[in-house]
Amino acid sequence: MDRLTSMAVFVRAVELGSFAAAADAFEMSGPMVGKHVRFLEGRLGVRLLNRTTRRQSPTEAGQAYYERCRAVLSEAEAADAAVFDELSEPRGKLRVTMPALQGRHCVAPLLMKLARRYPHLELDLSFGDPIADIVGAGYDLAIRTGDLDDESGLTARRIARQRMVVCGARSYLRAHGKPKSSDDLAAHQAIIYRRSGRVRPWLFPRDGQSPREIMPAGRLRLDDLEAIADAATQGMGLAWLPYWLVRERLNNGALVGLFGGQPEFLYDCHALWPRSPRMPLKVRAAVDALAAALPKLMT
Repeated sequence: MDRLTSMAVFVRAVELGSFAAAADAFEMSGPMVGKHVRFLEGRLGVRLLNRTTRRQSPTEAGQAYYERCRAVLSEAEAADAAVFDELSEPRGKLRVTMPALQGRHCVAPLLMKLARRYPHLELDLSFGDPIADIVGAGYDLAIRTGDLDDESGLTARRIARQRMVVCGARSYLRAHGKPKSSDDLAAHQAIIYRRSGRVRPWLFPRDGQSPREIMPAGRLRLDDLEAIADAATQGMGLAWLPYWLVRERLNNGALVGLFGGQPEFLYDCHALWPRSPRMPLKVRAAVDALAAALPKLMT
């Protein structure tokens, strides 16, 4: 068996905690993962993993070998990247995780355009909640909006800013009046975004100070931003939403933007990727493409 491949499989098995997860990451069978690990153990003459029916963990020798394997694989990837850079064309599989709505509306179309430009580039895209361990889950790139909780082992680059707007349907504004500033919101029905059991406040910038937080009040609580946009369009209340999500509705009059001319809150949007001595060309190409085009879509 190829020793470098076996080392990569072993590293992923340690990081993901199971042969089944490692098998999914490498698109191979669980028994084949076990075969790679046993090959290394036979070659070294030591046990690398303690395995039970419920869990597995590295032995003392396995932990030391894991650390060295990561270094070797990092150097091998850097060597490959150096050669690929000479070819000046991104290639290979690019695994990207991103928020579902933002991904579908903004990020994925730009990555598809990149893939059309480079026929040797493969895309493996995941849409959903943030992945806690980007490195452990095997992603090459992650797109995140808002504060970054933990950047350990990662490199981050701001690639866009997401503009937030308060909006409502004309039918709602005719019935309830049009608020002139954020001070008037307390008298209005809001459509509330609640995610993971927590209500997200509406934020409004203030010069030289932290943003003003307004906790929305209303009888509708939804955990999907597009559903909130639909409810606002139906006149069910006011909504605080990303501009890119409601741009078309604002342009065709289905929704009306409020507080025009007043500062709007901006969320930073970052690209994150595993820290390495040399940034892979496929990752650099994706980050550069997003940084160039994403701001036009999000603000």
